[in-house]
Amino acid sequence: MTVRVGLISDTHGLLRPEAVAALEGVDAIVHAGDVGAPGLLAELGAVAPVTAVRGNVDLGAWAERLPPTAELELAGRWLHVLHRLDDLELDPAAAGFDVVIFGHSHRPSIERRKGVLYVNPGSAGPRRFHLPVTVGLLELDSRRVRARSITLVESGLPPRAAGGGGP
Repeated sequence: MTVRVGLISDTHGLLRPEAVAALEGVDAIVHAGDVGAPGLLAELGAVAPVTAVRGNVDLGAWAERLPPTAELELAGRWLHVLHRLDDLELDPAAAGFDVVIFGHSHRPSIERRKGVLYVNPGSAGPRRFHLPVTVGLLELDSRRVRARSITLVESGLPPRAAGGGGP
């Protein structure tokens, strides 16, 4: 059985309708920090059960209830969640994790290292630095772990000239 997990990060208090639509139908949601507002997690919880960690902009009493890291098991796979990858204090492969989910940089990325899938869903909140606005989708089953990025709003960079050549 495949379990579908919606990945979201760096909402900074803004839950876009496009993000909610992209996450519809998932079995669970992981928020990798910088939630930005206490009601946002309840809104996501109306879509699917949410696991969330505290990011560097999550301040106040509501945010103190969020852990700095989380571990969860879905479809027999182990996930480790934190906001800043630089704060990772363990070797995920040695600890038996299949996936590390993180945020902070606002840059979506999917990379495999030593058999562990590292996924940054990017930022689903206010656009920064001309980066695209994205969420992620993780599919887990007994045979494989797959992730993909879903672009909600394209980057703010002008299109590149065709033919380019470049320096």
